[in-house]
Amino acid sequence: MSGPVEGGESGDVAGVGQEAEAESDPPQSAPPLSQGECLELGENKEEEAPPAAKQPRLSGDTHGGPIEQAGLRQEDLAVLTHNGEDNQPSVMEGGEEDAGAKEVECHENGGPCEAHGTREGGEENVEEGEREKVEEGEQESSAESTSEGQNLGLDFSQNPQMLTGSWAEYSSLPENYLKGCKWAPDGLCILTNSADNVLRVYNLPPEIYSYNWDLLTEMSPVLKMAEGDTIYDYCWYPKMSSLDPDSCFIASSSRDNPVHIWDAFYGDLRASFRPYNHLDELTAAHSLCFSPDGSQLYCGFDKTVRVFYTDRPGRDCEERPTVVKKQGQGQSGIISCMAFSPCQSVYACGSYSRTAGLYSCQDGSQLALLPPRHHGGITHLAFSPDGHYLYTGGRKDPEILCWDLRDPGKILFSLKRNVATNQRIYFDLDPSGRYLLSGDTGGVVSVWDTLTAPPDGNQELLQPQLHFQAHRDCTNGISVHPFMPLLVSSSGQRQFLSPGDSSDGDSSGSEGDVVMLSPTPEVRQDNALTVWWAGPLSPADEGAQEEPLPVVID
Repeated sequence: MSGPVEGGESGDVAGVGQEAEAESDPPQSAPPLSQGECLELGENKEEEAPPAAKQPRLSGDTHGGPIEQAGLRQEDLAVLTHNGEDNQPSVMEGGEEDAGAKEVECHENGGPCEAHGTREGGEENVEEGEREKVEEGEQESSAESTSEGQNLGLDFSQNPQMLTGSWAEYSSLPENYLKGCKWAPDGLCILTNSADNVLRVYNLPPEIYSYNWDLLTEMSPVLKMAEGDTIYDYCWYPKMSSLDPDSCFIASSSRDNPVHIWDAFYGDLRASFRPYNHLDELTAAHSLCFSPDGSQLYCGFDKTVRVFYTDRPGRDCEERPTVVKKQGQGQSGIISCMAFSPCQSVYACGSYSRTAGLYSCQDGSQLALLPPRHHGGITHLAFSPDGHYLYTGGRKDPEILCWDLRDPGKILFSLKRNVATNQRIYFDLDPSGRYLLSGDTGGVVSVWDTLTAPPDGNQELLQPQLHFQAHRDCTNGISVHPFMPLLVSSSGQRQFLSPGDSSDGDSSGSEGDVVMLSPTPEVRQDNALTVWWAGPLSPADEGAQEEPLPVVID
C-alpha cells in the first residue's frame, strides 16, 4: 500500500500488496502491540527526520501536514494537555512514527494521548524531558485511576463553548445531512460522512491551540473522497500520524462497492478489498474496524465477519461465521458494528438482531452472546478503557446499556436518550472512561458521569450530568478529542412527509418524495459540523468570548 491506485478503479488493485512488500515495509507492518502489553513512552525513539511529504497530485487542497498548518507551539500544547506535558509520539523500530501504538497504550492505561511536537526543517523538536520513561506505577491502570477525568481537563459543570464549524459545505445540495464525525487518532483532523456519499477531512484550526478564538472562521474541508453509493461505515487507520503520510489512510464501505482504502494525505484511492459471497458476487461490508495494531481489517456481513490483512489488498480473506449452521446457534443478523477490547484479545460485534457477541481475535470463536435486551438493532458499541464494560446502543431504542463483561449478561445501568428513528446515532467515551456523551433525535447532547453509577449494578437508570442543545436537528455524531478538551458533533437527518416514514433512516426514496415535515424548514433543518470547547476558559480570553453558550434544557 505504498502508492495510490491510479484512476481510482475499485477492484483494480491486484498488484498493490505485492508492490508494497517489494518496496518497503508499510507502516502497518510495524511490530504490533501484543494484547495487554503497554509501550513505555520514549522507548526506541530516534531523531530521524520524518518521511518527506509527497508532491500533491490533486488540483484541490491536500491534507498537507496539519502540524505545519496549525503552527503548534510547545507552550500552547503545554497549556492544553494534562499536567502541561507535551510528549512526542512513540517511534517504532526503523524510525517510523507510530501514533496509533501510543493511542492503544493510552487506552490500555486509561490515560490520555498527548499532543505531537512541532516539526521544523524536517526535524522533530524533542525535548530531553520528553524522553523520560513513564514509571511503572503510572502505567498501571485501575478503575479508580482511569475514571477521574484528569486526562483532558474536561469540565462538564458548564455548557461547552461553541468554537467553529462547517455549515456552508452541506448547504449546496438539498438534504445533505451528516452521518457522523470522528477525530483522527492523532487528534489533528476530523473525518465526516454525509448524505452526498462524500468523506471529508478537516484540519483543526490553529487558532484553537493559542486561545485566539475570536479569529476563528468557518472551517472548510481540505480533502474530499467521493464514494459511488450510500456509505455504510468508515474508520481511521488506528496508527495514523500526520507526521507520516504513509500512515494516513481511511477505510470505507459503500453499497455495491468493495471496501476502499483512501489516502487521507492526498485524497487518492490507495487500494481495495473485495469481499465475495458464496455465489462469487461482490458484496458490500456493513461495518468496518481495524485491529488495534492495524494489521487486519474486520468487515461485518450477514452472519459473517471477514478478516483482511491490511498489507494484502484483494479478495483473500478469512471468513468467520457468527452462526453455526448445524446447531443453528450463534449471532444472527447483519453485523452492524464492531469494536476491539483495549486490554484483551477480544472483539465485540453488534447486529441488527438486537444482540451483541464477544469473539476471540485469534480464531473468531464465540466467547459469549449477550441477550437481546435492546428494542432495536444495535448500531454502535464501545469498550471502556479498562476493558471491563461494553456499552451498546440501538436504533429506535431509548437506552444505552452498560454490560459488565466480568459477568457476561449482567447490565450495570442504562442511559436514557431519545432515538426515534433507524438512523445510526453515535456515542463516545472520553479516554479516561469517566464521561459518556451521546446526541439524540432532538439535537440534544447528554453527558453522563459513569462514576455516579450504582456500584451494585442494579440496572438503575443513570441520570445525565449535563444536557445542552447542540443543534436544531438530530445530533447523530459526537466524538471526544484524544488529548484536548474538545468535542466535535454532527447533525442532520432525512426529512419526511409523515412521522411514520421518519422511522426509516435508510430509506432510498427519490428526491421527489423527500418533503420537509415542518412547515418552517429553516427552523428544523440543521446540517452542520461543530467544534466545542469542553474545558476551562483561559483567564485572559474568558471575557472576550462573545458567542452565547447553548441553552441548558431542564
